[in-house]
Order: sequence, then C-alpha cells, then structure tokens
Amino acid sequence: MNKPKNTMKVTFPSRGANEGLARMLIAAFITEADPTVEELCDIKTAVSEAVTNCIVHAYPDRIGEIYIAAALSENDLDVQKAMEPLFTTGGSERAGLGFAVMQELMDEVRVTSRVGGGTTVRLRRRLSQKTR
Repeated sequence: MNKPKNTMKVTFPSRGANEGLARMLIAAFITEADPTVEELCDIKTAVSEAVTNCIVHAYPDRIGEIYIAAALSENDLDVQKAMEPLFTTGGSERAGLGFAVMQELMDEVRVTSRVGGGTTVRLRRRLSQKTR
C-alpha cells in the first residue's frame, strides 16, 4: 500500500449507540475519495459489523474502548474458525455472519488476535476511479 494521503484515528466506548457513530465517521472520512453510493454503503456496513462484533465479543459484560484507524491512500482466538459463516460464541441470539458480511463487502479483511492482547480487524476496500 502506498503512503496514506489522509488518516483518521478515533476511540470511543463500546456502547451500542456508538455503532452509528462509527458508520457516520467512516462515511465522512471517505468522502474525500468520492466513493460510489454502493462503495459507501458497503464500507459503512462492514464497519458496522466490525464494531458490533467488538461490542458483543470483546466487551460482552463491560464497557471497553473501540479503536478505529482509517487511511486513504493514493492508488498505485482461532481466527479462521471465528471467520466461518454461522460460527458464533455469542449464543443463540447471534447469527454468526459478521465476518461473512465484512468479507463480502470488502476487498480485504485481515484479522490478528493474541490471547490477552486483543484482536485487530483490518478492512480494506479500493474505490473505483470516476471519470470527471
């Protein structure tokens, strides 16, 4: 990936209401790249899934911090098991589709996890080049 031309970092409490905040922040941030409506919707949905997964799985019994970092660049657990469709550790009220949705909507979903060290979900999506 090329050097970022713009970056954003934000931290907020893992409250359900902040899922909407995350969607709004990422949407505002990527407008500089002039995404299509479909790209914008896909990215917002994928970020929503990532934040919801963090709230449900990282902080099921307490409020913690969610950290989002985003970058715009010029163009030039058993993580594998957790990413399987329908797999969930969240009980019967969870569908286990979060990672499947993220993978369907993004070009790249990369997950790293360390016991006691947290989990990072990296979402990447190339935006189309519009002719102006």
